[in-house]
Amino acid sequence: MQELVTRAKELLKDGTVTRVLGWKNGDLSYNPEPAFFETEEALSDFVYNGFCGANLSKYMIEASKKEGKTLVFLKPCDSYSFNQLLKEHRVDREKAYIIGVGCKGKLDIEAIKKQGIKGIETIKGAEMTDACDTLEISTIYGDKTVSYDDVMLSRCYSCKGKEHVIFDEQMLESRDTATKGRFDEVEAIEKMSPEEKFEFFRKELSKCIRCNACRNVCPACSCRKCVFDSNKFDSAQKANVDTFQENMFHIIRAFHVAGRCTDCGECSRVCPQGIPLHLFNRKFIKDINEFYGDYVAGEDIDAEAPLTHFEFTDREPNEERG
Repeated sequence: MQELVTRAKELLKDGTVTRVLGWKNGDLSYNPEPAFFETEEALSDFVYNGFCGANLSKYMIEASKKEGKTLVFLKPCDSYSFNQLLKEHRVDREKAYIIGVGCKGKLDIEAIKKQGIKGIETIKGAEMTDACDTLEISTIYGDKTVSYDDVMLSRCYSCKGKEHVIFDEQMLESRDTATKGRFDEVEAIEKMSPEEKFEFFRKELSKCIRCNACRNVCPACSCRKCVFDSNKFDSAQKANVDTFQENMFHIIRAFHVAGRCTDCGECSRVCPQGIPLHLFNRKFIKDINEFYGDYVAGEDIDAEAPLTHFEFTDREPNEERG
């Protein structure tokens, strides 16, 4: 981590950048949060470890409006989101200095707690200089150990890869964490009967408290004003009704970002209710690939995106899958 701080200070000092966008410790050591650092002194609060799962690309929308250039640290998966925002003209490439940082998989504190570990005081083994194979956890009940690979965010098990698609320079090493196929979870749901599918999603979506965390964190949800914040059409009130029909908000939102979602998994990561919201997006990605050919949002800003034009050879709604 120190080498990231040192490089950031160099770029601030020589005037290459005006500010730094990274992570700082939150209220708990295992809960770092995105932060802007305006001075070299402020970087004393900078942190980068296994718990820095937050995708910083969306914060670059506001950073692009500021004077000067912003240094932003992007993990491999984050770089797809930045590229997609660049494709949509939501960020300014000239206002960004991108350091692609390595990733050894990001940790899920809830997965750690599900291992029966409570009263956590400190966690060792999550620094980028560590092997990242075993976590040593100090609790008020004594010391515990847990395998790093057993408590990662679900998205890390189906990682698209450790290559950055956009950067100015790269630092730190990555390791492969993919142990599952990207669409394994989706295919398991596809095998369910219609009744089973309905019950699965009814159960999951009934947990929704309409906090909007998923929408707010999503890089693809970048409208300047969301319809669900508007009182003009009574949509704000409807969005807060707790019936299953109104929880269809999540399916509607997934349709809105179809073809643009980079599958960064932020929606599921921030959901306080633990709803696997990424499954909606991943299902649409799978279908788009089958209907229109393989496409990875954010991989290539010059690639023509699906759902943006019409061809006479396009699949009809009632057409059987091949």
